[in-house]
Amino acid sequence: MRDPVLTFTDRGIFCPAGGFHIDPWRPVDRALITHGHADHARRGHNHYLSTRQAAPVIRHRLGDITIDTLRYGETRRIGDADVSFLPAGHIPGSAQIRVAVGGEVWVVSGDYKITPDGLSEPFEPVPCHSFITECTFGLPVFKWPDQADVARDLNAWWAANAADGKTSILGAYSLGKAQRLMTLLNPDIGPLLTHGAVEATNAVLRAQGYQLPHTQQIEPDLRIKDRPGALVIAPPAALGTPWARKLGPSSTALASGWMGLRGVRRRRAADRGFVLSDHADWDGLLSAITATGAENIYATHGYTDIFARALNEMGWAAQIIPTEFGGTEDETGTEAAA
Repeated sequence: MRDPVLTFTDRGIFCPAGGFHIDPWRPVDRALITHGHADHARRGHNHYLSTRQAAPVIRHRLGDITIDTLRYGETRRIGDADVSFLPAGHIPGSAQIRVAVGGEVWVVSGDYKITPDGLSEPFEPVPCHSFITECTFGLPVFKWPDQADVARDLNAWWAANAADGKTSILGAYSLGKAQRLMTLLNPDIGPLLTHGAVEATNAVLRAQGYQLPHTQQIEPDLRIKDRPGALVIAPPAALGTPWARKLGPSSTALASGWMGLRGVRRRRAADRGFVLSDHADWDGLLSAITATGAENIYATHGYTDIFARALNEMGWAAQIIPTEFGGTEDETGTEAAA
């Protein structure tokens, strides 16, 4: 019997026919990377392969690495495996990775969402025999509101704060979520300011041609009084710190899928919570799995036990893949090392 297309090792997902790993969490020779978040793109590999859109931010975060790229939909032969990257809709440049060996097709989803956000390359379902799916929000309680409704509420919160003479501080992860939020905000309300980590990522994405509104980084000599009605986008970890307190009277908010759970905003000491995730919700996960036509489903990176059990009860053949991912950076409210 031949080896399976993909196997699951203590370093991550491995393709015996191609001799490569996908999003490995320990150093390997050749790593195929779905996107630039640090729980998927880690230091220490000898060779990296990603989409052309993901490579600049991966290099920005990891430093001097050897990285090659593929266009979306382009196929490359690696050993005896045919590999291609298809849009995942998670953040700019994110991809699902399709691996075909001897007519059998597996797809590794990475992180994904199926609803277009106007910034990331929209998710494309990929037919396959076996589908490895994240399930970060793999519970029926997670159902995302329409993005237009979230934008309306965000702008109303910002406008109310500006009228009260307060600075609005919005916590959002610096890669992906922060830029998505920028595209939803009404610049007529006030100036849009950024934490240095957010602005550094903005610069990388702008250089690639992603369209982002004008922003200004908060420098030590910036006087917030000269920017009345400002909204500041910063990593969630910056909220409540001396850096944030220097911004004077303010109202704080977090944008995350976890805001859909009662009590999370209170535990994270934010005044407001906006439910906005760069991952698929319960219905999105089921829709994506159905669209693949896959015979076998592998759940990883999230509520794996509950989600796999539910899939089996619905008639799929589902298993769990153990993972050493450190958590989804853009949803945990912390900046992971990168």
